[in-house]
Amino acid sequence: MEQQSGSLSKVERFLDRLSGLCIFFASIALVVLISTFGWLVFGRYVLNSTPTWVEQLALLLICYIAYLGAAAGVHEQSHLGVTLFRDMLGETVSNLLKLFNDVILAVFGLVMMLACMELFSFGWATLLPMLDIPESFRTLSALLCGGLVFVFAGTRAVLRFIYLLHGQSYSGKEVY
Repeated sequence: MEQQSGSLSKVERFLDRLSGLCIFFASIALVVLISTFGWLVFGRYVLNSTPTWVEQLALLLICYIAYLGAAAGVHEQSHLGVTLFRDMLGETVSNLLKLFNDVILAVFGLVMMLACMELFSFGWATLLPMLDIPESFRTLSALLCGGLVFVFAGTRAVLRFIYLLHGQSYSGKEVY
């Protein structure tokens, strides 16, 4: 288990870095969003010329902020959850329910990713108004989120299962 533990910690560190990248890019998107709205206000009230592309860019950036943040939230286990009954059932049942929850999340992420792949390929020929980039760039955020949720929750489910096989509790980030 010690050799496995070293490999598992490398996987966990990689996923921590990947989650950090999600937060980093979502933060950059938020800064760009705020800056472009500053430009919108300045253009509208000072220059008397409203930049029309800001609204479309804002919609695109909000998609990336929300979806990348949601994926990182799955990794950090910081989403809302009601754990009262699960925690009352004892450690073994609680660990099995956590494993079940991780599997359900991973399946959801996989289905989301596969559905968004179809949308991504469908929207490639359509351009976003004012930005003149493919509509697929908006769908890409959901596709990435689905893939990241699948990876984060699926890996946690595998790790939790390995620990359960060895009669141990998974000691990852236990927030939810």
